[in-house]
Amino acid sequence: MPVLSPTNSPIVAAYVAKTPGSAALHARASEVLPSGIAHDSRHTDPYPIYTARAAGARKWDVDGNMLVDFYGGHGSHLLGHCPPQVMAAAQAQLMQGTQFGSCHALEVEWAGLVQSLVPCAERVRFTSSGTEATHMALRLARAFTGRRKVVRFLRHFHGWHDHMAFGVDNHFDGTASPGVLPELAAEVVLLPPNDIAAVTRCFEGDDDIAALILEPTGASTGMIPTAPGFLAALRAACTAHGVVLIFDEVVTGFRVSPGGAQGEAGVMPDLCTLAKILAGGLPGGAVAGRRNIVDWLDFEVSAEKSREKIKHQGTYNANPVSAAAGIETLRLIQAGGVCERATAAAQAMKCAFNQVLAEEGVPWAVYGEHSVIHFFTNPQGLAVDPMSWTPDGQQDVLMAGEPRTGLMKKLYLALLVAGMDPKGARGAILSAAHGEAEIGEATESWRQALRMLKDEGELRH
Repeated sequence: MPVLSPTNSPIVAAYVAKTPGSAALHARASEVLPSGIAHDSRHTDPYPIYTARAAGARKWDVDGNMLVDFYGGHGSHLLGHCPPQVMAAAQAQLMQGTQFGSCHALEVEWAGLVQSLVPCAERVRFTSSGTEATHMALRLARAFTGRRKVVRFLRHFHGWHDHMAFGVDNHFDGTASPGVLPELAAEVVLLPPNDIAAVTRCFEGDDDIAALILEPTGASTGMIPTAPGFLAALRAACTAHGVVLIFDEVVTGFRVSPGGAQGEAGVMPDLCTLAKILAGGLPGGAVAGRRNIVDWLDFEVSAEKSREKIKHQGTYNANPVSAAAGIETLRLIQAGGVCERATAAAQAMKCAFNQVLAEEGVPWAVYGEHSVIHFFTNPQGLAVDPMSWTPDGQQDVLMAGEPRTGLMKKLYLALLVAGMDPKGARGAILSAAHGEAEIGEATESWRQALRMLKDEGELRH
């Protein structure tokens, strides 16, 4: 069993009492995995939950506790867990082979579906993950422009490779985080989000900018929302200065709309990166975009132009099982109604959670567009009416983040004890499988968690 820090918290005690199986597994995991985890977001004090199975909008941990799931495989399960058509397609392909070491018909069909849905997708190149996709997008932009630097926005997340390993939740001054070369970090320009004047000054003062990359709905899938008109202004600025505009649609692709955020906003990037929903919840990613940029990967085009092509291998690129799941997922999205159902569920839950906050006298707010919502826990103690507060004009407040780590830890554990698994302690990702029953149960879990926090003196009565 893991050694727990001494605590007199009833919330922590309730969590420990409810999850002995997870505690035991974590004790074993800590002997073989750094911090006992395989993904930083699963780091939990005293230990994370361990899931045994999932279906639809729910999952069950190893102790048999049922949780309404609002993490959804980090956003990859727009259809919910184990949708029958997707599972059948993946299982059928599994029996045919998992890695051929050669081309296969499914990769052609999969790419064609991406091309038919995503506005910018003149060409598609598959990868194994979203991080690989953003890495390749930057390499393509540098080759195409012959320039070195990349513009990013503070708190926007684009994976963990060297260009992206700082400026999200620390190192906001652009200094390199551990293991990243300072010389590489110096080639990344970090700007405040939604500041088109800063972008213009950067472009006008530096002719070595190859690309600008952002999450099109805002940092952390809209935690700091993109301002109205900002995407169109970026498109114009990038066009004027020959900068490659990259939309990181790893989360928003096929979620905000069948065509992603670019389809919803009507603003076309030069490149976009995709993953998660793309592969139906299995490993898989892609770069899609303008033919003359993506064709830096093309043997024949590169030979014709007498240039060295960008090399790109990857044992699991367009893995046939991922392709089968992805094809079925994209077909269902293409048929219509999936994105709309997920968005409607999220907006209903947002209203219900804000109603509870108002009834409980808690000056927080729940906000967000489409099918991802965020919890604003008001660390600055502002005068907040949950029924009317919006993030508009609150960028500086949201940029400051949440310093009350003790409260956030207890909020997360309280929600787990009460029967829901959120997106950490900061929000929720919904799917088309979330219905009235799940939203109703989650609303009561929200109320229960708030009351547990009150009982511990973390919230005023």
